[in-house]
Amino acid sequence: MTRAPEQAGELIRRLERRGAQVFLLPAVKFAPPKDWTALDAALRQLPRFDWVLFTSQNAVRFFAARAAELSIAIRSADGRPMIAAVGPATAKAAVEEGMSVDYVAKEHTDEALAREMRETLASRAVLLPRSNRADERLPTALWEAGACVTEAAAYRVVAPEELDPAIVKRIRRKEADAIVFASPSAFQNLSTAIPASVLAKLSRRIQFAAIGPTTALALRESGVRVEIEAEEASSAGLVGAIVKYYERQGSKEPR
Repeated sequence: MTRAPEQAGELIRRLERRGAQVFLLPAVKFAPPKDWTALDAALRQLPRFDWVLFTSQNAVRFFAARAAELSIAIRSADGRPMIAAVGPATAKAAVEEGMSVDYVAKEHTDEALAREMRETLASRAVLLPRSNRADERLPTALWEAGACVTEAAAYRVVAPEELDPAIVKRIRRKEADAIVFASPSAFQNLSTAIPASVLAKLSRRIQFAAIGPTTALALRESGVRVEIEAEEASSAGLVGAIVKYYERQGSKEPR
């Protein structure tokens, strides 16, 4: 499991209930942005935005925490801005932070969110709080839909100081049945300890599991075989995909 510890708990519990033996190898960490200027400016002008689009649970949590620090209400008395989430896990995180979620993407990807809301967002002011590593595909799609987009870094994705050498060694020795990835960043950081070319070779013997199409695409672009891909980008969806894969493969001796 390459997910950060604070996000891995539910996924680990679901896998262990299914009888899996899970080793945690956190390949990502999350931190506040080095500069709050852009997000603070957006927060102080929240009522002028029609929509806030959240594409990750981390964006929700860091956004909500900063709003609380500045004593800013996320939604004004007239109901602005409205809130959209890329998927059910992100929507759940928003609800837990006291937000009302007005739209959840049906296909649970950034591109689907932009496509499904294309007509709704035309000529609207949209705030996009995201990570420092987020690419430009979503804001580009929103601009093309006619939205007026403001981007603001809500958090940073950083590499851990060290990856557990004992677990890295087990992966190299193929002493694992599957490696679970919940973000492209986790794979990128793992490849600093195990080169992508080696991971590509290992993927012929070890199943690489991705939480959704964005993560799966990043792995495949690095030459890795991805045989397990969740249809729903959530812990439940990922566990379901893993279980379904091994049910198709038949029973297997535990390592």
